[in-house]
Amino acid sequence: MKVLVAGGAGYIGSVTTEMLCDAGHDVVVFDNLERGYEAAIDPRAKFRQGDLRHKEDIKSALLAERPEAVIHFAAYIEVGESMVDPMPFFENNVSGSLNLMHAMVESGCKKLIFSSTCATYGTPKVMPMDESLPQKPESVYGESKLLCEKVFEWGEKIHGIECVFLRYFNACGATAKYGEGHQPESHLIPLVLQVAQGTRDKIYIFGEDYATRDGTCVRDYIHIKDLAQAHILALKPGLSGAFNLGNGDGYTVKEVIEVCREVTGHAIPAESQPRRAGDCAALVANSTKAKTVLGWDPKYADLKTIVQSAWDWHQANPNGYQD
Repeated sequence: MKVLVAGGAGYIGSVTTEMLCDAGHDVVVFDNLERGYEAAIDPRAKFRQGDLRHKEDIKSALLAERPEAVIHFAAYIEVGESMVDPMPFFENNVSGSLNLMHAMVESGCKKLIFSSTCATYGTPKVMPMDESLPQKPESVYGESKLLCEKVFEWGEKIHGIECVFLRYFNACGATAKYGEGHQPESHLIPLVLQVAQGTRDKIYIFGEDYATRDGTCVRDYIHIKDLAQAHILALKPGLSGAFNLGNGDGYTVKEVIEVCREVTGHAIPAESQPRRAGDCAALVANSTKAKTVLGWDPKYADLKTIVQSAWDWHQANPNGYQD
């Protein structure tokens, strides 16, 4: 297929682009490079620089390229940032998605894979979390993604555009070529690895009094290659709806730190801090629907495998994409 990847210069977009190219698809990356990197774009893909907030940028790209499907990653993603400065999240995430839907209608593109999030559920009452849970986001970020889903749902009902919503848990890991190079970084595994690299003195543990096996928060970590594979599977015609993507096994913050110590051979000092507002004790996915309907079969669920792949990439790229 010919696929346009919006946000293909970002972390998940770069790996999905790589794997799409590996699978023989014709890929066009559309990105404004505000938080992505041109060095993260697979050279086999065509690059069109543009911004979803500018309606004409995405309209001209879709009319010129005529992709059969769009995979949409382009968004602001930091929960904490969204609670301090909310309006850019609605402008970028929601208005950008609205412009994309307009352009898809005008160009006749009938397939959308949307990068959504488990943050649309808020604090779950059932664990592990399946797609039947009510969506009650507790952050501006989660709300912005839910609003995008609503826009796309109406696009499907009225214009017949097949929309797949992939609700991620914690993306992590790397391929040999592409990894996690956010500036600034806020995700646990790369933050811990920065201590091992010597660019951070210690890692902070926010809360050790949760009702979990060691008192720290539990999260479901999913290797970036498994995540990318789900997007490729979702390109099949006739598929729509929401799918949770996780491994179904959660790891505590302390367990992640310990595996990072094992992989890197570094002591990685850790310091306890009070709980952060809004952190749930545990978030773990039930991905039965993705496995049954998409035929998704995660290959890299082991935490040590995930951390090793991230460490290898960070060792090879100590400055991320800043070189």
